[in-house]
Amino acid sequence: MIPRTPRPRERGIPEATVARLPVYLRALQALNERGTPTVSSEDLASVAGVNSAKLRKDLSHLGSYGTRGVGYDVDYLIYQISRELGLTQDWSVAIVGIGNLGRALANYGGFGTRGFRIAALLDADASVVGDKVAGLSVGHIDSLEAVVGDEAVSIGVIATPAAAAQGVCDRFVEAGVTSVLNFAPVVLNVPPGVDVRKVDLSIELQILAFHEQRKSDGHAGPELAGRAEDPA
Repeated sequence: MIPRTPRPRERGIPEATVARLPVYLRALQALNERGTPTVSSEDLASVAGVNSAKLRKDLSHLGSYGTRGVGYDVDYLIYQISRELGLTQDWSVAIVGIGNLGRALANYGGFGTRGFRIAALLDADASVVGDKVAGLSVGHIDSLEAVVGDEAVSIGVIATPAAAAQGVCDRFVEAGVTSVLNFAPVVLNVPPGVDVRKVDLSIELQILAFHEQRKSDGHAGPELAGRAEDPA
């Protein structure tokens, strides 16, 4: 039996660190594409948009401390972070709600290179069912439970209108899905053991509007140096 890699929280890695790991991974992949073999903590922190002390502390949770005078091995650090995030295996994803947003998500080419396989597209609209999107035929929402079982779906993505989101989430959970990415503008209620990540573009725009207003009022300050990708 292959030993299971402990999840970040099981290893005592803080949630804020977990949230920054994908940012570091993206920066490292960009460096790797440019043929950079090693990177200092200062340079990696600059690319990732955090301070170097925070980056070194984050990476120490992975057991990676770099080499004095050399820095971090880019390839190995990519592997370490990918392993910690569970990206060294493929995760099957089902998207429910194949409107403009759902179609855009399905057509995003980056999932396949990052360990995610779009296994199913589902919608309640009969006029959408049967459409070909990103090489997949859109199925009816009635098949959700069967699809979760047949495709071993690990992550459910909800891109429906707000009114339908909780019902879809409930069905995902009842079918055994314990990780949900929610794009609907509503807070989902889930039982313990189910992880929900919410992506609300309107909230992000409102936060940017706040900062724009402060800058126009002449109140820009050090707090603007913080980034949404860099939780404390």
